[in-house]
Amino acid sequence: MSREVYHKELKKLEKEVVKMAGMASTAITDSIKALKDRDIKTSEAIIKNDININVMRYEIEEKCLELIATQQPMAVDLRTLAAILSVITDIERIADHGEGNAKISLLIGDSPVVKPLIDIPRMTEIAISMLDRCVTAFIERDAEAARDICAEDDKVDELYDQVYRELLLLMIENPKQIEGATYLIWVAHNIERVADRVTNIAERVVFMVTGKMEEINVSSY
Repeated sequence: MSREVYHKELKKLEKEVVKMAGMASTAITDSIKALKDRDIKTSEAIIKNDININVMRYEIEEKCLELIATQQPMAVDLRTLAAILSVITDIERIADHGEGNAKISLLIGDSPVVKPLIDIPRMTEIAISMLDRCVTAFIERDAEAARDICAEDDKVDELYDQVYRELLLLMIENPKQIEGATYLIWVAHNIERVADRVTNIAERVVFMVTGKMEEINVSSY
């Protein structure tokens, strides 16, 4: 494989990472909208589509390992491939959180949610914005943007704490709502984990650009 072809393969892999991130982003956004709208068909479609994201992850991983084995990349190219291997794992798990929320929606069934969904969609909006911008930082090799994104994780944590407290109070006041409130706590926790995984991706972007491993996600929570 010539160096020109090799670098084209690297760029192709990066495009696949972007595509996979877009699929995961859609899974999360659609899962919350389906929960809010009580859209069972969309929830079922999210669960069914998760296998496609898993397959894409394995295909990217296989290609990365092939390039490492056959091209013996050095320095920045090796860091790029190592970063991709880590990033696609977090992206795949982000998609799993979307699938998890879709499954919770099916558990709730035709019943209305126990409280209006206000803060959970806000959490989702922030987390997905973090993911989208982190992917841009990955493509543009922007370590500073990646570091800045990590700071936004606290906003999601704050909203999660607020949702948790409100639902806990609801359960105390009305034990009949315990099951429904528990479902929403699970949903909120899934979104909180999305933001955490985005910070993992951001840390890999910094590593890819600088060659330094940094734990940026040092939260006060």
